[in-house]
Amino acid sequence: MTMKTVAVAAAAVLGLACATPTPSATVTASPTAVPAVCPTPSGTVPAGDCGPFKQVFADSFSTVVPVGSFTSCAGDGDFRCAGLKTKYPAVYNAWGAYPRGWYDTAHPANHSNGNGRTHGGEYRADDTVSVFKQPNADGQMRVRMYRPAAGGDNHVAALVPRACMNMRYGKFTERLIVRTRTDGFKMAHLRYSPDEVDYPEAGGNFSTDPVSWFTHGFSEDGGDVAPGSVWTAWHTYSTEITPSGVRFFLDGKLVGQTSGDFPEATPWVLQNESSLDGGYAAPGSSVEIDTTWVTCYRYVP
Repeated sequence: MTMKTVAVAAAAVLGLACATPTPSATVTASPTAVPAVCPTPSGTVPAGDCGPFKQVFADSFSTVVPVGSFTSCAGDGDFRCAGLKTKYPAVYNAWGAYPRGWYDTAHPANHSNGNGRTHGGEYRADDTVSVFKQPNADGQMRVRMYRPAAGGDNHVAALVPRACMNMRYGKFTERLIVRTRTDGFKMAHLRYSPDEVDYPEAGGNFSTDPVSWFTHGFSEDGGDVAPGSVWTAWHTYSTEITPSGVRFFLDGKLVGQTSGDFPEATPWVLQNESSLDGGYAAPGSSVEIDTTWVTCYRYVP
């Protein structure tokens, strides 16, 4: 699901573990810097409830899972990857993914948004997703999207935190880094029903696009919140969905908001996919997206 970048409503952002990024040249306004209800500390996953948000899931990736383990993933309504069940039962219960045989938004077999791209990707969690430990024992989930050297479809991945699936309102937070702004790839982490909330999103292509948010259906709105250079440093991205609207945070600072009542309980999908504008992925090219923790909360006013 994609963003056509619209009028900007953004704020300068404050990095917690890296230098303060320079606001994008397209930024024209700054909303009041309302602190996030839930703290977003650098490097550590938040623990416990905060205000009206009751924590239901948190994962800092303590179990190493090699590439090739996220196999036999199911479709809508479940997303479980049967290949995890025997060796990694906790991961099997916690995480799902789009199955092999589903195609991303750019792929000619899909074109769900009417785009005219001639090359896209197949969801292949089986050979793109792993969990590893850094030398300092920090666990990270890695999505390595790539185009095979021989050409053909990109291999992409969309991960689903299963405990966060059936919530209409809540808070959804992740800390991630995009290792390179490789041409031909992007992300749109989203709630989709087909009403839509996307954040963080590279609207068309990592190589050119800023960090953005986007809403569709219940509210037609969006904005760019930070320059594209921000992708390649560690940042914490958070979306709050309540009956009064949606708020977007970068490193604990409010960077966008829109009114409107999101209408349905949906999965939270960490969707990583092929670019929708600019260049196509070159054969043999790849991009790694590493996530050090993920958490979600149910809204209980």
